[in-house]
Amino acid sequence: MAKTLATRMAFGQELIEIARTRDDFVVCNADTKTCGLEKFGQYFPEREFSFGIAEQNLVAASAGLAACGNKVFLATFAVFASMRACEQVRTFVCYPNLNVTIIGTHAGLQVGGDGATHAAIEDVAIMRAFPNMTVVQPADAVAARSLAHAAVDFKGPLYIRLHRNPVADLYDPETYVFEIGKARTVLETGTDMTMIVSGILLKKALDAAAILREEGIGVRVVDMATIKPLDREAVLQAARDTGAIMTIEDHTVFGGLGSAVSEVVVQNRPVPMELVGIQDRFGESGDPELIYRDHGMDTDSIVRKARALVARKL
Repeated sequence: MAKTLATRMAFGQELIEIARTRDDFVVCNADTKTCGLEKFGQYFPEREFSFGIAEQNLVAASAGLAACGNKVFLATFAVFASMRACEQVRTFVCYPNLNVTIIGTHAGLQVGGDGATHAAIEDVAIMRAFPNMTVVQPADAVAARSLAHAAVDFKGPLYIRLHRNPVADLYDPETYVFEIGKARTVLETGTDMTMIVSGILLKKALDAAAILREEGIGVRVVDMATIKPLDREAVLQAARDTGAIMTIEDHTVFGGLGSAVSEVVVQNRPVPMELVGIQDRFGESGDPELIYRDHGMDTDSIVRKARALVARKL
């Protein structure tokens, strides 16, 4: 599985291609190179608006454009979209339920090369707390391109979480379709446990599942590309069928995918769970793979935690 583009670049490039045949959306940019959409104005000068390093203004103006009937995409770093412009997202976009898609790039510990301050590790928790907001993230470039098409047709506030560096393509571009609100089972090797993953750590989950299979532990792997609204039936089916659930996310375990899955499980079908993610720590500067290992989010750590989780079923 070769690496192609980072999810952020795949999404941005695909949105530009879509704009060549559809004129029913506009793009608002900060003065940053986030996902290639800084080039949008070169091709469509009447449909692109740049606001400089002023994310609060970026979100507020995007809301104004949407209030006038436009479908709006805005792009900036996820850490700025979710925190610097948090009030504007909540009050100007979500409260009036406007048709604004927020593209948050450089998410998670993969941003090690840009430093801890630029690593968005709380953004999902913030965005999923807002009424009317839908939260999604693709696992690879193939999913990101398909998501661009789904996003153009989506109505209402949408937060798209994208990633800094290229990862291996897992999906077939000839057959994959991103369905907002639907989980996808990508591996079924047994009924000992389920790994529910969102985003680019899906590859590490699949690698861990392959190792566990050699040890006789059968794993279901589910790509939960939509974190809100969560595919509750996929979660409950995993609890019923496998009796143990591990969530894996490049985000703090407080308020993210693990919390969302736990809320469904504890209220409906309690089973042993393990939340793999950032454990009450900040991100840091450095090589992403070394940072993942330090945070217990590399493949070997996932395997160890999966063994312990299955043992808790006995």
